[in-house]
Amino acid sequence: MEDNAMKEYKLNVDPRILELLGPNLYTNIYYVLAELIANAYDADAKNVYIIANKDDIRVEDDGHGMSYEKGDITNYLNVAGVSRIKEADSFSKSGVRRKMGRKGVGKLAALSVSENVDILTVADGEQSGFVLSRHPEEGSKLKAIADPDITFNYVLHHGSAIVMRNPQYRLHKTLGAVKRNLLKIFPLINADFRIHVIRGQESEIIDDFDRNVMAELGTLIALGDEYSSLINFVPDVYPQKRRELVVSRDEKVIPLVMKDNEGVEHEYPLKVAGWIGTYKTTRGRKAEMSDFPDNFISLFANKKMGEFNILPVVGQNKLNEVYVVGQLHVDLFELTELPDMALSNRQGYKSDDPRYAAVLDYVRKELLAEILRKREIFTDIGKAKKKQQKQDEQKGNEEKLRRDVDAFRKKTSEEAASNLLGLGSGLSREAIEGAITKSINNNSPDLGLKSLVDSQKKKILISQTYPDKPFADIIYQMLLHNNVPTEDILYTNCDDEICRVPEGRGVYDYLREFFVESYSTQKIFVLFVTSQNTKVSWGAITEVGASWITQIDHKIFNVHPFRPEHPLNDEMQWQSTNREEPTKGELWMIPLNADVFCQKIEAVCDALGYEKKTRTDNKAYLGTLVPIRSA
Repeated sequence: MEDNAMKEYKLNVDPRILELLGPNLYTNIYYVLAELIANAYDADAKNVYIIANKDDIRVEDDGHGMSYEKGDITNYLNVAGVSRIKEADSFSKSGVRRKMGRKGVGKLAALSVSENVDILTVADGEQSGFVLSRHPEEGSKLKAIADPDITFNYVLHHGSAIVMRNPQYRLHKTLGAVKRNLLKIFPLINADFRIHVIRGQESEIIDDFDRNVMAELGTLIALGDEYSSLINFVPDVYPQKRRELVVSRDEKVIPLVMKDNEGVEHEYPLKVAGWIGTYKTTRGRKAEMSDFPDNFISLFANKKMGEFNILPVVGQNKLNEVYVVGQLHVDLFELTELPDMALSNRQGYKSDDPRYAAVLDYVRKELLAEILRKREIFTDIGKAKKKQQKQDEQKGNEEKLRRDVDAFRKKTSEEAASNLLGLGSGLSREAIEGAITKSINNNSPDLGLKSLVDSQKKKILISQTYPDKPFADIIYQMLLHNNVPTEDILYTNCDDEICRVPEGRGVYDYLREFFVESYSTQKIFVLFVTSQNTKVSWGAITEVGASWITQIDHKIFNVHPFRPEHPLNDEMQWQSTNREEPTKGELWMIPLNADVFCQKIEAVCDALGYEKKTRTDNKAYLGTLVPIRSA
C-alpha cells in the first residue's frame, strides 16, 4: 500500500479562500459541529464521537471513510464543488439517507475553530491524512500526515476524524450543556445515528431532543405523521382541557409556483411538518453566553438546520412569545432541482426566496397565532385553578374562624360562670352564662380574629347587564384610576380575567358566597349599573334582591331615561348618564353628572379605605373615557 507521505493532497481552489472564509464562515462552535455531524450522516455513519481534549477537539465517525485511490479525497478537496446536481445525487452511498450537504463548503467549518485541522480517514483499510490549513505551505498543496500519526480513538476499518488543533472556541464545561445545544440544532438522533460526547472519563450519548423537550411543554401542535406521536410525551397538566391544548394534524401544504434550475416554471407543494409548542414555565431557563436559547422556532430541510430562530422575524414582541419553542421541517428548501436558498454558512436562508417568504407568512399568520391562543387557554386555566384554590382556602379560613369563635364563646362563658358561682353571686348558672355570652357576642369582632378572612374577599361588585358593558367599563377604569386593586373587584364581564368568576364556577353560587354565606362582617360593596336593560335581565334583578335582603351598601349609576326603583335605594341621588340611543348608543354626560360620578367613586374609596385621587384629577381622567358636554 502506498505510503501516505507519497500521496499528494491539493486544494482545487485559491488558497486565499481558506484564509478569507475559514475564520469568518461560522460564529459558533455548535454550528461547526453540526456541519461535521452532517458530513458524518451523509457518509452513512452510525456513530459520531465528539471528543474534547485539552489541546484539541476531535470529531470521529464510523462512516464509509474516503479512499485516495478511488478519488474520494480529490472530490473532498474540491472546495465549493456542488455535491448535488440531480435528484440521484441527493442520497448517500447506501441509498437510504437523503444528503444534507449541497454547497461543498462545510469542510471549511473546522477552519473557523482552528488555523490547522487534521483530516484523517480510512476506507477499506486504506489510510490517508493531511492538514487543512488557513495558510497552506506550498500554494494549494496540503501537508501529508505520516502514517504513524494517522490514528483513531474509535474508528476501526472505515471512517474519518477531524481534529481541530488549539481551538479558538471551547465546548461548554459541562457535557449536559453540550448535549443540550447540539440537540437544538441537530435533532436527527435515533437508533441508527448516535452522537457521543466525551471529555476524559466522562461521556454522554445524546438522546432524542423531541422527547426531552415535550416533557417541559404545556401546549403543542404537531404537524405530519412523523411527528404525531410527540403528543404522547406532553404531560397531562390539565386533562379536562387537553384537546384544546395538545393537537396533532396533517402537515401544512402550500401550493407554490417556482422556476427550477433550468428556468422552467412548475407548481410545487411546499410541505411544513414538525412541531411548535409553549413551555409550562420559563423559570430556571438561564442560558450561558455561548448557548442557544430555549425559546426559538427553527427551520430544517432534509433534517439539517437551515436557520435556528425565525421568531424575531415572525413574532410581534408579545409577552407570551417567550414561551414558544418549535422545529419546523420544509424539505422543499433543499430540493435539488430548485435554486439553492441557504446562506453559505448554513445559518439562515435568502430572505427573497419565495419558499422562505411563504413559510414565514404561514408561521406568522396562522401557526404562531394559534399556539399563542393555546398558551392563553393554558394560562387562564392555571389562573382559574389558583383562584379556586384561594377561594377554597378562604372558605376553609372562614370555617376555622367560625369553629374557633364558637369554641371561644362556649369555653369563656363556662369558665367565667364557674368563677362567679364560686364567689357566691346568688345567680343561676344559666343566667350568668347567658349574660356573658351576650357580652361576648357583642364584642367578638374586636378580637381581630376575622382579619385574614376579610383580606381574602372581593370588596366591590359591579352589577350590570352585558349590553351595558361600555358603561361598566368606565366605572371599572375609574376604580383602577383611584388605586382600587383589580383583585378586589368582581366584574363578570370584565376583559381582565382576574375580575371574572373563576373558570368552572357557577355565577350564582359564586355570588352567594359574598351575599349570604360568608362569616366575615365585611360585606361586598355593590355598584349597580341600571338602564332599560336591567328589567329584562334575571341576573341583575337577582343581585338587586340579594343586596336588599342582606342590606349591602350600594351606589347607583343609571342610564337615562331609566328610573331606578325600590328595593334599590332610590331615595338617594343616583348618578345619571345619557345615551344617544336607548340601548346601544354612545354614552355622554353633562358636567353635573360627571361631577356626581366622580363623587360616588370617591365615596366608595373612602368607605373601603382606598387612596382616592382628587376631584380635579378624576374629572380630567373621566373626560378621556366618556364625552362630557352641555345638554
